[in-house]
Amino acid sequence: MFRHFQNIETSFKYIKTLSFSVIVFCLLLCGFALYKSYSAIALAQSRIYILANGKALEAFSADRKDNIPVEARDHVKMFHQYFFTLDPDDKVIQSNITKALYLADASAKREYDNLKESGYYSNIIAGNISQSLSVDSTMIDLQDYPYYFRCYATEKIIRATSIVTRNLISEGYLRNVSRSDNNPHGFLIERWNTIENKDLKTQNR
Repeated sequence: MFRHFQNIETSFKYIKTLSFSVIVFCLLLCGFALYKSYSAIALAQSRIYILANGKALEAFSADRKDNIPVEARDHVKMFHQYFFTLDPDDKVIQSNITKALYLADASAKREYDNLKESGYYSNIIAGNISQSLSVDSTMIDLQDYPYYFRCYATEKIIRATSIVTRNLISEGYLRNVSRSDNNPHGFLIERWNTIENKDLKTQNR
């Protein structure tokens, strides 16, 4: 009879140990599954798919500090292209200048006002002149803030009788601001100054 009770007590201990082990294993398994789920969600959120020319391209999100050089160069490029790309159409000029002025401070507005007062834009419209700009290179100094930049670009001015190629060098500083539809990179150009803007060659048409 005592042996019977001992067998029951031993079986109970065995079942208790087994049950506890199963519960611990289930908790560990649930914890591991939750961890992997969160990892998978974080990985999925870091991927962006961009549709370009009918093809889905995968992109990865990154911290802003990793993209500062690329975004800063593109910001400077966009500003110069908007500011210097002009056609003999008042609406086109106003549209491009407005876009450029969102990317810079009052130093760019002063330059625009000076050009406007001197009749520069009126001459473009009256003479049916087209002007385009391509940025050759941009140097950004990320050691100090605000970030100093120097931009090297080539202007092409198309007149009725000639095509003038000009060399443009400008400099300024980049300050961080909030991103917006008008300023997607979140930079503002300060103390913008044109160092050089001279003719390289003139080609008759």
